[in-house]
Amino acid sequence: MPTFFPSAILFDLDGVLVDSTRSVVRQWGIWAREHHIDPDRFAEIGHGVRSIEVVRQLAPHLDAAEEVRRLEAREAADQEGVTVMPGAPELLRSIPEGRWCVVTSGTRHLALARLAIGRLPVPQVMVTADDVVNGKPHPEPYLKGAALLGADPKECLVMEDAPAGIQAAQAGGMKAVGLTSTYAAAELSPADAVIQRLAQIALSVDGAQKLKVEIRPA
Repeated sequence: MPTFFPSAILFDLDGVLVDSTRSVVRQWGIWAREHHIDPDRFAEIGHGVRSIEVVRQLAPHLDAAEEVRRLEAREAADQEGVTVMPGAPELLRSIPEGRWCVVTSGTRHLALARLAIGRLPVPQVMVTADDVVNGKPHPEPYLKGAALLGADPKECLVMEDAPAGIQAAQAGGMKAVGLTSTYAAAELSPADAVIQRLAQIALSVDGAQKLKVEIRPA
């Protein structure tokens, strides 16, 4: 199994640190039915990309910014079934301060709500949908995260659960580990490594002060 030596680790949020699938599917289903849209269309395009882009694609006649504001307020309030991904607290505690960040396609309000539900630490750096012009699969979100951490993108490792996020990371010159929480391993195959659970990651700091990330067998 591969070993990486990054200067910093950048985490997607939903599907990597928290499991919010039931809340997301529930609230987007309600929204879709309110606007006479087939909820299955969200499932086809909605994972790993910004909500505003999903709304623009599914309902171009609506005010996308206003719809996202309402949607994500509902999601932030909907805590039923939102849980911490197994191994996430332990993994975050093992990373030195200032060496990791969250890069999410959700808004800052929603991201903070999800971290609070999971009692996960709020990182010094967090890049959300509010902070970028281009969402994943464009590399801008991950490149911004690396810049705010003061890390060379080529020395960054990304943890993702969606093909769009893996594409964004690699387009920015970063290595990516795919977690099979949302998509099957075959759909994450472009990643530099694919894992079934965060407990497969063993992290330490080597003598050069870089992080050592070992991927263990499932």
